[in-house]
Amino acid sequence: MGSNGQSYGPNYLIEVDCQKILQQNLINSIKFNYFALGFETGFVLIIQEGMSKFCQVTGRKVMVGNNVSHSKRRTKRKFYPNLLTKKFYLQEEDRWITLKVSTAGIRLINKKGLQTVLKEAKEKGYITKY
Repeated sequence: MGSNGQSYGPNYLIEVDCQKILQQNLINSIKFNYFALGFETGFVLIIQEGMSKFCQVTGRKVMVGNNVSHSKRRTKRKFYPNLLTKKFYLQEEDRWITLKVSTAGIRLINKKGLQTVLKEAKEKGYITKY
């Protein structure tokens, strides 16, 4: 919660001494995406939790829309992506990786190849490491 009672959602602002964290090598133990912003007064570390309903290949996530009844009365609803937790064999590194992918992501991997798709997803920021 923020100072005015507003929730930040999946992002949290935490004021910390980044030099101390870097010296103690604590960044590697935090299993979140992160980046640091420098200000004159100090540093702010933004920690973003991983989203649960999020495709790591295509970036598809939950969408918000309306249920529309026969009388055209609208109520809010969510559209969830068709996600599967699937293991893929990465031949270049001779190991298995587990990804949460949509069915469209699986088709993309079949079309372009796993290594190419992972490289593109990393460039777009959908995954940090694999």
